[in-house]
Amino acid sequence: MDGPRVALVLATSAGGVGRHVRSLADGLRARGAKVVVLGPASSDALFGFTESGAGFAPVEIADRPHPVGDVRAVARIRRLTQDADVVHAHGLRAGGLAALARVRTVPGPLRLGTAGPPLVVTLHNASIAGGLTGAAYATLERVVARGAAEVLAVSPDLEERMRSLGARSVGLALVPAPPLPPSDDPAASKRIRAELAAGDRPLILTVARLAEQKGLPTLLDAAAGWARLDPRPLVVIAGDGPLEAELRDRIAAEHLPVRLLGRRTDVADLLAAADVAVVPSVWEGQPLIVQEVLRAGRPLVATRVGGVPGMVGEAALLVPSGDADELEGAVRRVLDDPALADRLASAAVERASRLPADDDATDQLLAVYTRVTRATL
Repeated sequence: MDGPRVALVLATSAGGVGRHVRSLADGLRARGAKVVVLGPASSDALFGFTESGAGFAPVEIADRPHPVGDVRAVARIRRLTQDADVVHAHGLRAGGLAALARVRTVPGPLRLGTAGPPLVVTLHNASIAGGLTGAAYATLERVVARGAAEVLAVSPDLEERMRSLGARSVGLALVPAPPLPPSDDPAASKRIRAELAAGDRPLILTVARLAEQKGLPTLLDAAAGWARLDPRPLVVIAGDGPLEAELRDRIAAEHLPVRLLGRRTDVADLLAAADVAVVPSVWEGQPLIVQEVLRAGRPLVATRVGGVPGMVGEAALLVPSGDADELEGAVRRVLDDPALADRLASAAVERASRLPADDDATDQLLAVYTRVTRATL
């Protein structure tokens, strides 16, 4: 029996969502599914959907509302998914537009979710925007809740949000992190520390897109406190994004012991060199970097938000989002207490052994696809 014809839809992505969709495309194709990915041409360039053997059709879905572009994207999604057995959109923007592509006009009010193949939506992020953008996202949440046959959310708070909006079926998504490329350098830790001129200073590592969600201003607030320690820790942030200039200016103005490394491909080596990894985000679902830290067996301090507590269990020190004093103190505890650092490292390895794998995510989705397609027969 032939596998399902699956259309995977994503908006502009420079990181975790795109990597996840590429992994799903590979896993589904390995199980016999016929997969086409719909998304911005930039996503294909970054994640190699065409090179993977999956079909790819460009659909420009921006990461923020764009009335004219969104109307065009809805029409194109509708046209390109007519022959699919199931449409699986990733993210609120892609999910909302894919739901609107299934609107059928009948006498009376518009009805969502009545035209075309069944829709599955995975919500990867909570909206933290305010104003008109926040209002637009709140509308898309309602569109997704009413238009999707199944909503998969990456954290318990997103699951509850979708249930409160009346979604028909809600579950917890599995978003495994792809394995990091193994280091080809047995002395990676020494090499990284030499590159950074860290010497014997404690090395604090954050890997994040330089964007509002990641809580980096709070990290800089905490770094001002760490600067008073002896020896003075070095804080390094790997990643790029729209806040780069603002963060760089503040680091220089306040003489903070922080370096912006830009986008890096050697995260495994950076983790090997780090004394503690920090995730200071305002919100996260199932962040890939948290999974990577656990697999690397490094001490972790993270904010108690979204799906993070369920991921880490006892394998991290958790602090409130936006609380620089708590963040500063938790990292200082790890640096001052080698026994605590060792306990967190051991707990991380144990926790990593229970993280979901790519096959688990593929199994989950094939079961969901079977259920939603049968419901439409």
